[in-house]
Amino acid sequence: MSLLVVGLSHRSAPVSVLERAALSADAQVKLAQDTVAAEPATEAAVLATCNRIELYADVDKFHAGVAELSTLLAQHSGVGLDELTPYLYVHYEDRAVHHLFSVACGLDSMVVGEGQILAQLKDSLARAQELHSAGRLMNDLFQQGLRVGKRAHSETGIDRAGQSLVTFGLEQLAAGGDVQEWAKGRKALVIGAGSMSSLAAATLARAGVTEIVVANRTYDRAERLAQIIAENDETDVAARAVPMDAVPGELTRADVVVSCTGATGLVLTAEAVAAAVEGRTGEPVAEIDVPSASKQLPAAAGTGLGTDENCPLDLTAAQSGFSVMGEAAVAGMAAAELEQHAAWVDNGTVDIREAGRRAPEAEAELIGALAAAAARVGRIPERRRPEPVAGFVRPAPALFLLDLAMPRDIDAAVHRLAGVRLVDIESLAEASADAPMAADVDEVRRIVSDEVAAFGAAQRAAHITPTVVALRTMAADVVAGEIARLDGRLPDLDERQRGEIRQAVHRVVDKLLHAPTVRVKQLAAEPGGAGYADALRTLFDLDPETVAAVSRAVDSTDKKDRPA
Repeated sequence: MSLLVVGLSHRSAPVSVLERAALSADAQVKLAQDTVAAEPATEAAVLATCNRIELYADVDKFHAGVAELSTLLAQHSGVGLDELTPYLYVHYEDRAVHHLFSVACGLDSMVVGEGQILAQLKDSLARAQELHSAGRLMNDLFQQGLRVGKRAHSETGIDRAGQSLVTFGLEQLAAGGDVQEWAKGRKALVIGAGSMSSLAAATLARAGVTEIVVANRTYDRAERLAQIIAENDETDVAARAVPMDAVPGELTRADVVVSCTGATGLVLTAEAVAAAVEGRTGEPVAEIDVPSASKQLPAAAGTGLGTDENCPLDLTAAQSGFSVMGEAAVAGMAAAELEQHAAWVDNGTVDIREAGRRAPEAEAELIGALAAAAARVGRIPERRRPEPVAGFVRPAPALFLLDLAMPRDIDAAVHRLAGVRLVDIESLAEASADAPMAADVDEVRRIVSDEVAAFGAAQRAAHITPTVVALRTMAADVVAGEIARLDGRLPDLDERQRGEIRQAVHRVVDKLLHAPTVRVKQLAAEPGGAGYADALRTLFDLDPETVAAVSRAVDSTDKKDRPA
């Protein structure tokens, strides 16, 4: 059997795809169960975080395993296989081990070096153990991954490079300023009461907010988290819990909102946020796509929305201020619709060059290229933020929002509201791409490489152990048979003489087998050493079922000895 991982993360897929592919807790359980029920796999574990979904399995066939795991990921995520495939990555054997160890150390995280992934790895292993989908390989892999991650954090300064998504998100909200200065005196609303929300509440308390309100669908959990915050002697923060239906009112009072729930739909709509800001400021909230002077071009220029005849777009739902021929107009459209729109642009008579936009010919070419891209990877992603406009200054925020959920809790349209600053997983990914790397990252990579080599050697050595045990068992049976035959031929020997002969024969057999079995274990631990077990079975004509029985017995012993 061989280790295989199939997954997608913030490094391989846009947030819009990760968001749609996000797995609920129940879906993760069902995915692991269905994987071990599939023919190519005998073990499985699912690692699902806010920016990655990975399926680990012990498979007997590589290509069949990749096909099966990819199909299962698509089925349980609800994203079509054709659409999901371009974003999937596959790692096999040592590369799969290297990937998990890198993940455990925070090298593959959105914020390099963050330590939260260790708790997520631990939860993933515990879930697989509860489901009995983790056998020897998954247990060894994840337990070693946890040790490697802890080693990286204790032996290097990777923590100086890494921080939690919460801390990084608050830094983005503070726009490069000191977080404690920014947070001082503010009131915070935390939506959700899970591990990430708890971390957010604790971080906000340390940062110096004066009040934290916790809202959760299960009120008891919100109350418990609020009590923990209030009773913390290291901070002086007022904390209280509220039910979810109190969120609109609390939103009007809050300065900072952090949301991280397991909801599959939006928790905060753009309308709710706009209403909260209006309640705080007493002024209607404007959108800031472009300055108001250019929101609507004259109808004579042909760009006033709703004035273009036969346009295949739903102009009533289009954003004002955008050309009906540009990228923003076609965001979210499928390939067939794009092709139809491109044909309309190409055959149209509308001329918008006077307005400083692209000529129809250029628009048609662009939309045709977008249609080709959509045919390959699905729909064109929605444009989430307005393009910068010269001379336009965004108003100072009256409300700060941090969305750490996947799928998102807060409507992406909030990015367009004046007086609001929203930081979400997508904007965190963009910001982290430019974050400086610590010098200790190279040292962590060396640790990962060393640990991968050690893990591979241990696994290869363990692979040959049942064969060696079967060989020694066969030798012991041969000795026992020859001693019994000797007893029949020399019945006059006393018990002391028989014992001396028995010990002498055992010593001869042990000495003959010692050097070869020690050496074969050493050779098997080296890269490419997997064939030595087959060689032993062939040379000594060992029964494959006997070897398999020994292997099952070893696995059973390991399982009993594992801590609960």
